[in-house]
Amino acid sequence: MLSFLKKLFGDKEKEKQSKNQPPSKGNNQKSTKTSNQKSVRKGELGEFKINIQLDQLPKEYKYLSDVMIENPKSRTGYSQIDHVIITPYALVVIETKNYVGVIKGKKQEKKWNVNNRFQMMNPFLQNYGHLEAVKSTLDLNKDKKLISMVSFTRRCTFKVDLELRDIKSDQLIVYDTELSEFIHRKMNVEKLYNEAPLYNQEDIQIIYNQLKQANIEDPLLRKKHIELMKNGKESTAAQDSKEQATCYVCQKSISEKVKAYCLANPKKFEGKTYCYEHQKNVEKVKS
Repeated sequence: MLSFLKKLFGDKEKEKQSKNQPPSKGNNQKSTKTSNQKSVRKGELGEFKINIQLDQLPKEYKYLSDVMIENPKSRTGYSQIDHVIITPYALVVIETKNYVGVIKGKKQEKKWNVNNRFQMMNPFLQNYGHLEAVKSTLDLNKDKKLISMVSFTRRCTFKVDLELRDIKSDQLIVYDTELSEFIHRKMNVEKLYNEAPLYNQEDIQIIYNQLKQANIEDPLLRKKHIELMKNGKESTAAQDSKEQATCYVCQKSISEKVKAYCLANPKKFEGKTYCYEHQKNVEKVKS
Protein backbone atom coordinates (compact mmCIF):
# COMPACT_ATOMS: atom_id res chain seq x y z
CA MET A 1 0.00 0.00 0.00
CA LEU A 2 2.83 2.39 0.93
CA SER A 3 4.62 1.75 -2.35
CA PHE A 4 1.41 2.38 -4.24
CA LEU A 5 0.90 5.80 -2.56
CA LYS A 6 4.51 6.76 -3.29
CA LYS A 7 4.07 5.87 -6.90
CA LEU A 8 0.75 7.75 -7.11
CA PHE A 9 2.02 10.99 -5.57
CA GLY A 10 5.36 10.67 -7.34
CA ASP A 11 3.61 10.55 -10.74
CA LYS A 12 1.50 13.58 -9.84
CA GLU A 13 4.59 15.53 -8.81
CA LYS A 14 6.30 14.72 -12.13
CA GLU A 15 3.20 15.80 -14.00
CA LYS A 16 3.13 19.10 -12.10
CA GLN A 17 6.80 19.78 -12.81
CA SER A 18 6.36 19.05 -16.49
CA LYS A 19 3.48 21.53 -16.68
CA ASN A 20 5.56 24.28 -15.05
CA GLN A 21 8.50 23.78 -17.39
CA PRO A 22 8.75 26.24 -20.32
CA PRO A 23 8.26 24.76 -23.80
CA SER A 24 11.44 23.60 -25.47
CA LYS A 25 12.85 25.15 -28.64
CA GLY A 26 11.62 22.15 -30.51
CA ASN A 27 8.05 23.01 -29.49
CA ASN A 28 8.52 26.62 -30.66
CA GLN A 29 9.76 25.41 -34.01
CA LYS A 30 6.77 23.11 -34.26
CA SER A 31 4.44 26.03 -33.43
CA THR A 32 6.09 28.24 -36.09
CA LYS A 33 5.86 25.46 -38.62
CA THR A 34 2.15 24.98 -37.84
CA SER A 35 1.54 28.73 -38.21
CA ASN A 36 3.28 28.77 -41.60
CA GLN A 37 1.25 25.78 -42.71
CA LYS A 38 -1.96 27.58 -41.75
CA SER A 39 -0.90 30.65 -43.78
CA VAL A 40 -0.18 28.45 -46.79
CA ARG A 41 -3.54 26.74 -46.45
CA LYS A 42 -5.33 30.10 -46.25
CA GLY A 43 -3.54 31.25 -49.41
CA GLU A 44 -4.41 28.04 -51.21
CA LEU A 45 -8.04 28.35 -50.11
CA GLY A 46 -8.16 31.93 -51.42
CA GLU A 47 -6.75 30.85 -54.79
CA PHE A 48 -9.25 27.98 -54.91
CA LYS A 49 -12.18 30.37 -54.36
CA ILE A 50 -10.91 32.73 -57.07
CA ASN A 51 -10.49 29.83 -59.52
CA ILE A 52 -14.10 28.78 -58.86
CA GLN A 53 -15.22 32.31 -59.74
CA LEU A 54 -13.13 32.45 -62.92
CA ASP A 55 -14.43 29.06 -64.07
CA GLN A 56 -17.96 30.53 -64.01
CA LEU A 57 -17.13 33.08 -66.72
CA PRO A 58 -18.47 32.60 -70.28
CA LYS A 59 -16.52 30.21 -72.49
CA GLU A 60 -15.58 32.94 -74.96
CA TYR A 61 -13.62 34.70 -72.20
CA LYS A 62 -10.00 33.75 -71.63
CA TYR A 63 -7.86 34.38 -68.58
CA LEU A 64 -4.32 34.00 -67.26
CA SER A 65 -3.22 33.82 -63.64
CA ASP A 66 0.06 34.73 -61.92
CA VAL A 67 1.48 36.59 -64.92
CA MET A 68 4.88 38.26 -64.60
CA ILE A 69 5.76 40.60 -67.45
CA GLU A 70 8.43 43.21 -68.05
CA ASN A 71 7.75 46.70 -66.74
CA PRO A 72 10.62 49.20 -67.11
CA LYS A 73 8.80 51.67 -64.85
CA SER A 74 8.78 49.24 -61.92
CA ARG A 75 11.70 49.30 -59.48
CA THR A 76 12.16 45.55 -60.05
CA GLY A 77 11.79 45.78 -63.84
CA TYR A 78 8.71 43.54 -63.74
CA SER A 79 5.02 43.46 -62.81
CA GLN A 80 3.49 40.35 -61.28
CA ILE A 81 -0.25 40.27 -61.96
CA ASP A 82 -2.67 37.97 -60.16
CA HIS A 83 -5.23 37.60 -62.97
CA VAL A 84 -5.98 39.04 -66.42
CA ILE A 85 -9.45 38.37 -67.89
CA ILE A 86 -9.87 38.92 -71.64
CA THR A 87 -13.48 39.62 -72.65
CA PRO A 88 -15.06 40.92 -75.87
CA TYR A 89 -15.55 44.36 -74.29
CA ALA A 90 -12.56 44.89 -72.02
CA LEU A 91 -9.53 43.47 -70.29
CA VAL A 92 -9.99 43.07 -66.54
CA VAL A 93 -6.79 43.21 -64.47
CA ILE A 94 -7.32 41.77 -60.98
CA GLU A 95 -5.26 42.29 -57.85
CA THR A 96 -6.17 39.93 -54.96
CA LYS A 97 -5.66 40.70 -51.27
CA ASN A 98 -5.84 38.46 -48.21
CA TYR A 99 -6.30 40.97 -45.37
CA VAL A 100 -8.66 40.54 -42.41
CA GLY A 101 -10.63 43.45 -40.90
CA VAL A 102 -11.89 46.88 -41.90
CA ILE A 103 -10.34 48.20 -45.13
CA LYS A 104 -10.45 51.97 -45.14
CA GLY A 105 -9.24 54.42 -47.77
CA LYS A 106 -10.11 56.87 -50.50
CA LYS A 107 -9.56 56.49 -54.21
CA GLN A 108 -6.85 59.16 -54.45
CA GLU A 109 -5.04 58.40 -51.18
CA LYS A 110 -1.59 56.87 -51.46
CA LYS A 111 -2.02 54.81 -48.30
CA TRP A 112 -5.02 52.84 -47.01
CA ASN A 113 -5.26 51.23 -43.60
CA VAL A 114 -6.52 48.00 -42.05
CA ASN A 115 -8.46 48.25 -38.76
CA ASN A 116 -7.11 51.81 -38.35
CA ARG A 117 -3.81 50.23 -37.31
CA PHE A 118 -1.81 48.91 -40.25
CA GLN A 119 -1.08 50.81 -43.44
CA MET A 120 -1.18 49.29 -46.90
CA MET A 121 -0.49 50.78 -50.30
CA ASN A 122 -3.62 51.89 -52.16
CA PRO A 123 -4.26 48.69 -54.17
CA PHE A 124 -5.60 50.67 -57.13
CA LEU A 125 -2.34 52.62 -57.39
CA GLN A 126 -0.53 49.28 -57.28
CA ASN A 127 -2.82 47.83 -59.95
CA TYR A 128 -2.37 50.93 -62.13
CA GLY A 129 1.23 49.85 -62.68
CA HIS A 130 -0.05 46.43 -63.73
CA LEU A 131 -2.47 47.99 -66.22
CA GLU A 132 0.32 50.06 -67.73
CA ALA A 133 2.53 46.98 -68.04
CA VAL A 134 -0.28 45.11 -69.85
CA LYS A 135 -0.79 48.06 -72.21
CA SER A 136 2.90 48.20 -73.14
CA THR A 137 3.02 44.43 -73.67
CA LEU A 138 0.09 44.20 -76.07
CA ASP A 139 0.35 45.17 -79.73
CA LEU A 140 -3.21 45.74 -80.97
CA ASN A 141 -4.42 48.61 -83.12
CA LYS A 142 -7.75 48.83 -81.34
CA ASP A 143 -8.19 50.97 -78.25
CA LYS A 144 -7.47 48.89 -75.20
CA LYS A 145 -10.26 49.10 -72.66
CA LEU A 146 -8.85 48.06 -69.29
CA ILE A 147 -10.68 47.70 -65.99
CA SER A 148 -8.94 47.62 -62.63
CA MET A 149 -10.49 45.27 -60.09
CA VAL A 150 -9.27 44.55 -56.55
CA SER A 151 -10.58 41.48 -54.74
CA PHE A 152 -10.66 40.96 -50.96
CA THR A 153 -11.89 38.00 -48.91
CA ARG A 154 -15.20 38.03 -47.03
CA ARG A 155 -13.19 38.44 -43.84
CA CYS A 156 -13.02 42.16 -44.71
CA THR A 157 -15.41 45.08 -44.44
CA PHE A 158 -15.09 47.99 -46.88
CA LYS A 159 -15.07 51.64 -45.81
CA VAL A 160 -14.05 53.13 -49.14
CA ASP A 161 -15.37 55.60 -51.72
CA LEU A 162 -18.82 54.48 -52.92
CA GLU A 163 -17.61 55.00 -56.49
CA LEU A 164 -15.37 51.97 -56.11
CA ARG A 165 -18.49 49.82 -55.70
CA ASP A 166 -20.36 51.50 -58.57
CA ILE A 167 -20.60 49.08 -61.51
CA LYS A 168 -20.22 51.98 -63.97
CA SER A 169 -16.72 52.70 -62.64
CA ASP A 170 -13.59 51.30 -64.30
CA GLN A 171 -12.09 50.79 -60.82
CA LEU A 172 -13.98 48.26 -58.69
CA ILE A 173 -13.40 46.76 -55.26
CA VAL A 174 -15.12 43.41 -54.75
CA TYR A 175 -15.28 40.38 -52.49
CA ASP A 176 -13.78 37.18 -53.88
CA THR A 177 -17.15 35.40 -53.74
CA GLU A 178 -18.78 38.00 -56.02
CA LEU A 179 -15.97 38.32 -58.55
CA SER A 180 -17.71 36.60 -61.48
CA GLU A 181 -20.96 38.42 -60.71
CA PHE A 182 -19.26 41.83 -60.90
CA ILE A 183 -17.48 40.93 -64.13
CA HIS A 184 -20.81 39.84 -65.68
CA ARG A 185 -22.53 43.02 -64.55
CA LYS A 186 -19.64 45.22 -65.72
CA MET A 187 -19.65 43.63 -69.19
CA ASN A 188 -23.41 44.20 -69.45
CA VAL A 189 -22.75 47.89 -68.78
CA GLU A 190 -20.04 47.93 -71.45
CA LYS A 191 -22.49 46.39 -73.95
CA LEU A 192 -24.79 49.37 -73.42
CA TYR A 193 -21.93 51.78 -74.23
CA ASN A 194 -20.68 49.88 -77.30
CA GLU A 195 -22.74 48.89 -80.33
CA ALA A 196 -20.36 46.04 -81.12
CA PRO A 197 -17.69 44.15 -79.15
CA LEU A 198 -14.23 45.73 -79.10
CA TYR A 199 -12.57 42.33 -79.51
CA ASN A 200 -13.74 39.39 -81.59
CA GLN A 201 -12.72 35.83 -80.80
CA GLU A 202 -9.58 36.13 -82.91
CA ASP A 203 -8.54 39.30 -81.07
CA ILE A 204 -9.10 37.59 -77.72
CA GLN A 205 -6.89 34.69 -78.79
CA ILE A 206 -4.17 37.08 -80.01
CA ILE A 207 -4.17 38.97 -76.70
CA TYR A 208 -4.08 35.70 -74.78
CA ASN A 209 -1.14 34.42 -76.84
CA GLN A 210 0.80 37.68 -76.47
CA LEU A 211 0.39 37.73 -72.69
CA LYS A 212 1.21 34.05 -72.41
CA GLN A 213 4.36 34.52 -74.49
CA ALA A 214 5.39 37.57 -72.45
CA ASN A 215 4.84 35.73 -69.16
CA ILE A 216 8.17 35.10 -67.42
CA GLU A 217 8.21 31.68 -65.80
CA ASP A 218 11.90 31.50 -64.88
CA PRO A 219 11.83 30.64 -61.13
CA LEU A 220 15.08 32.50 -60.44
CA LEU A 221 13.78 35.73 -61.96
CA ARG A 222 10.51 35.36 -60.07
CA LYS A 223 12.38 34.81 -56.82
CA LYS A 224 14.57 37.85 -57.47
CA HIS A 225 11.48 39.97 -58.22
CA ILE A 226 9.83 38.93 -54.93
CA GLU A 227 13.01 39.67 -52.95
CA LEU A 228 13.36 43.12 -54.54
CA MET A 229 9.71 43.87 -53.81
CA LYS A 230 10.13 42.82 -50.18
CA ASN A 231 13.29 44.91 -49.75
CA GLY A 232 11.58 47.86 -51.40
CA LYS A 233 8.62 47.65 -49.01
CA GLU A 234 10.95 47.49 -46.01
CA SER A 235 12.95 50.53 -47.14
CA THR A 236 9.74 52.45 -47.88
CA ALA A 237 8.39 51.65 -44.42
CA ALA A 238 11.64 52.80 -42.84
CA GLN A 239 11.57 56.01 -44.85
CA ASP A 240 7.94 56.68 -43.89
CA SER A 241 8.79 56.25 -40.22
CA LYS A 242 11.58 58.84 -40.51
CA GLU A 243 9.41 61.43 -42.26
CA GLN A 244 8.33 64.37 -40.13
CA ALA A 245 4.72 63.89 -39.04
CA THR A 246 2.27 66.75 -39.66
CA CYS A 247 -1.16 67.74 -38.42
CA TYR A 248 -3.99 66.43 -40.62
CA VAL A 249 -5.72 69.85 -40.47
CA CYS A 250 -3.11 72.60 -40.46
CA GLN A 251 -0.12 70.60 -41.82
CA LYS A 252 2.14 71.92 -39.07
CA SER A 253 4.96 69.63 -37.95
CA ILE A 254 4.31 67.65 -34.78
CA SER A 255 6.67 65.78 -32.46
CA GLU A 256 7.14 62.03 -32.44
CA LYS A 257 5.49 61.94 -29.02
CA VAL A 258 2.32 63.64 -30.33
CA LYS A 259 2.34 61.39 -33.39
CA ALA A 260 2.63 58.28 -31.21
CA TYR A 261 -0.25 59.49 -29.01
CA CYS A 262 -2.57 59.95 -32.00
CA LEU A 263 -1.69 56.60 -33.54
CA ALA A 264 -2.19 54.89 -30.18
CA ASN A 265 -5.81 56.12 -30.13
CA PRO A 266 -7.27 54.89 -33.43
CA LYS A 267 -10.91 55.13 -32.28
CA LYS A 268 -10.59 58.84 -31.58
CA PHE A 269 -8.20 59.91 -34.34
CA GLU A 270 -8.89 57.20 -37.01
CA GLY A 271 -5.21 56.70 -37.79
CA LYS A 272 -4.60 60.41 -38.48
CA THR A 273 -2.25 62.73 -36.61
CA TYR A 274 -3.26 66.11 -35.14
CA CYS A 275 -1.44 68.93 -33.42
CA TYR A 276 -2.38 69.71 -29.82
CA GLU A 277 -4.85 72.45 -30.77
CA HIS A 278 -6.74 70.35 -33.31
CA GLN A 279 -6.85 67.33 -31.01
CA LYS A 280 -9.34 69.33 -28.93
CA ASN A 281 -11.66 69.82 -31.89
CA VAL A 282 -11.20 66.48 -33.63
CA GLU A 283 -14.96 65.72 -33.63
CA LYS A 284 -15.64 68.99 -35.50
CA VAL A 285 -12.91 68.18 -37.98
CA LYS A 286 -14.48 64.76 -38.72
CA SER A 287 -17.88 66.30 -39.36
